[in-house]
Amino acid sequence: MSPMTPSAFDLPDHLAAKADPGLIARDEHHFAAVARTLERSVQDLADRLDAERRKPGGIGQQALDRDQEIHRLSARLRTLRRFGLDLCLGRMVRADDVGGAQPVYVGRLGLTDGDGHRLLVDWRSPAAAPFFGATHADPMGLASRRRYRWTRGRVSDYWDEVFTPDAGAGHAALDDQSAFIASLAESRSPRMRDVLATIQADQDAVVRAGSGGATVVDGGPGTGKTVVALHRAAYLLHAEPHLRRHGGVLVVGPHEPYLAYIADVLPSLGEDGVRTCTLRDLVPEGAAASPEADPEVAHLKATAQMTEAIEPAVRLYEEPPTEGLLVETPWSDIWLSPADWAEAFGAADPAIPHNEARDQVWFALLDILCDGAREDDVAPELLRRSLRQNHELVRAFNSAWPVLDPADVVADLWDVPAYLRRCAPWLTRDEAARLRRAEPGPWTVSDLPLLDAARLRVGDTRAAWRRHRLEAALAAEREELARVVDHLIATDDTEMQVMSMLRGEDLQAALVDGARGAATPDALAGPFAHIVVDEAQELTDAEWQMLLRRCPSRSLTIVGDRAQARHGFTESWENRLGRLGLTEVTVAALGINYRTPEEVMVEAEPVIRAVLPDANVPTSVRHTGVPVTRATVPELDTILGRWLAVHADGVACVIGNLAVPERPRVRSLAPAQAKGLEFDLVVLLAPETWDAGHEAAVDRYVAMTRATQELVVLAGA
Repeated sequence: MSPMTPSAFDLPDHLAAKADPGLIARDEHHFAAVARTLERSVQDLADRLDAERRKPGGIGQQALDRDQEIHRLSARLRTLRRFGLDLCLGRMVRADDVGGAQPVYVGRLGLTDGDGHRLLVDWRSPAAAPFFGATHADPMGLASRRRYRWTRGRVSDYWDEVFTPDAGAGHAALDDQSAFIASLAESRSPRMRDVLATIQADQDAVVRAGSGGATVVDGGPGTGKTVVALHRAAYLLHAEPHLRRHGGVLVVGPHEPYLAYIADVLPSLGEDGVRTCTLRDLVPEGAAASPEADPEVAHLKATAQMTEAIEPAVRLYEEPPTEGLLVETPWSDIWLSPADWAEAFGAADPAIPHNEARDQVWFALLDILCDGAREDDVAPELLRRSLRQNHELVRAFNSAWPVLDPADVVADLWDVPAYLRRCAPWLTRDEAARLRRAEPGPWTVSDLPLLDAARLRVGDTRAAWRRHRLEAALAAEREELARVVDHLIATDDTEMQVMSMLRGEDLQAALVDGARGAATPDALAGPFAHIVVDEAQELTDAEWQMLLRRCPSRSLTIVGDRAQARHGFTESWENRLGRLGLTEVTVAALGINYRTPEEVMVEAEPVIRAVLPDANVPTSVRHTGVPVTRATVPELDTILGRWLAVHADGVACVIGNLAVPERPRVRSLAPAQAKGLEFDLVVLLAPETWDAGHEAAVDRYVAMTRATQELVVLAGA
């Protein structure tokens, strides 16, 4: 840095030795170059973005290309403005380059100066892989690695790791775990903190695995499964561009608090186009759905086979009439036989949803009727118009091939056991009777997979109406365009009659935007090129079908822990996923707990071992010296007050079946809502009242392992 430029380093007094110019001068010089290039890059991107936005919108592919370029420029500009110098994660020196050329600096994004010199390599590029993957057992060609900790845009600490004996001279910190362990001790916030700079080698190997097939990230609490999955999503979008072109990535989480918790992670990695949702979000009825009260009913609905009842239920509405119809016209009467009905119904494309296939059947029916009236001396279009206005024919068609509502299809199954048994013959009479619902609502979470299957099979109830409305609007626009063209040609007095070119079909098609007004598809309907599923051990077979319908490529990142399955998980991942039709499965096991202190895990391990002896309980790498505290529920306010007074930042959470009024930096969650989250202090509220059995044991285990610093267990008074 020049004398007029503030240092990029702001090291506290106790780290004064690390401020030695011999240790940081090269970094200062490099950061100065990064700062200059960033300033130019931000201005250049802003100018290009303004220019792109001023361009005409265009139509078709031209409009799409413009929108994509605006999105790309905006995303990069937001990232550069958000981070500044702290785009840089660290640097590495190759073993064959000690004391030689400039170290390789790794950043959140790649950055090149005006002369073409690479200042930062993108963390997702192959060149950056050793920064994350190097270990003492496999240095991957590195001599040393330096990681930075940034605070308000300046380096507040850094750590050096050396992998070769001759690389140790002149390095300030040689503890290869200090960067990571120190970061784990930091206080939590309502959003998942940034951990990119400290991704570990075992995690990075999973992040950089290819997208083919299903990759299972299996690990116990605190192993960084969610971190790995989110960084993997960002990596795949960079390393495999075809994923972005063929549907992008969807991240599915267990509940809304989880989505809020991870909301900043992907944008901080430069990916703000990844969609996130819960299973409830996949169908409109999900928002108000309640848990299934009867465990046996929930079990019956949880099977993948149960969703197969939708197909025969809809097919019953696609059976052609067995009686003919005499269709009267102003010219003659036309007989529509049962065979004619069957022929028209056969025109429906099996790949098209029921409601959207109505037009195919209707047009086929009109063709058949027109063929039956060939001997009449009447213009075909006049006859078709008469048939379209024939109330008896329209009424008969609407009855034969009705517009269906997906919710009504499912409600009918639960309403009449005999109808359900016809559509689901594998059910016993008692099982069908048990599924009977006296009233059509409210919907339960267990109903959602069937509603989703019905929506896919039935289609949009208003699709045909919107299509007809669009076609009418385009026809009117073409008619108006034709009048304008006729007028321009009639008044064209140029020698070459240039206006006559407007009669060309290609030009007229370009002037009328056929995409305008088209219905916007459901953003979560897919297909997606890759889906990330967190807390996947909880999904039923039927719920898996909801996701697999949206991922024809079967490219998935599956995150879970068998020990955290509330309803049990006795199979292997390979067997579990194989039953769903996923045959290409790779399991990557994570066994190091980076989050939960050993003091907490010692208490938590027996809880889960009691119900699942072979649970994958990870090994903790941290010790806090703070033992697990036991008290009683009346002491809750005192415990929280004391903790808040001592800790100026951080987040506490009270986990139990009784809601506790929330206050600043104190959350209150039910046990099932705590999955995937982490807090500095966790207080278990009367865990002995959380019922008994496998589910309650899992809830206790999960709740205990949310703690990153301290755990308090309060017994009922």
